[in-house]
Amino acid sequence: MAEGNWYAADIDRVIVTEEQIREKTAELAKQIAADYATTESVILVGVLKGALMFMADFARAVGRHGPPVELEFMAVSSYGQGTSSSGVVRIIKDLDRDIAGRHVIVVEDIVDSGLTLSWLLRYLASRSAASVEVVALLRKPDAITVNVPVRYVGFDIPNEFVVGYGLDYAERYREAPFVGVLKPSVYARS
Repeated sequence: MAEGNWYAADIDRVIVTEEQIREKTAELAKQIAADYATTESVILVGVLKGALMFMADFARAVGRHGPPVELEFMAVSSYGQGTSSSGVVRIIKDLDRDIAGRHVIVVEDIVDSGLTLSWLLRYLASRSAASVEVVALLRKPDAITVNVPVRYVGFDIPNEFVVGYGLDYAERYREAPFVGVLKPSVYARS
């Protein structure tokens, strides 16, 4: 598990290992490279902060197999400090460039309720992109309340609050190289 790390004692169990993430990231990148083989370039839009780890590894993997990628970031919030979505989406950081006529792939860490992603896809479509697709490392099928088209999915996971590989609880655990579930005692201390 996570022996020897500061967070080792807080992790109840690992759901997706570092090796599984690495293999799935390469697989998704090859699939996207094939799907966009005739495209001059794609813009990857990472949703901060959670998607940062996945976006970095994914961008490198696409670069090995596919068209050139350009990186953009957005920060949107619907969680606040809690563990469930409030349903109200706020843009904290918008795109730095025009995406009109460009092929955009939204890079998401996790699709939970689908509320934030549904809003984000409508927002990006209003900016006249040539296409907008989604690649998500994780999806919680049992938590989805809004059906959103996620073309590329790494792993379907149980409807549990998870941390690691960019995902946090109170801004901690993002650096863990796996996706795991915290022990209940962690929430009791907060």
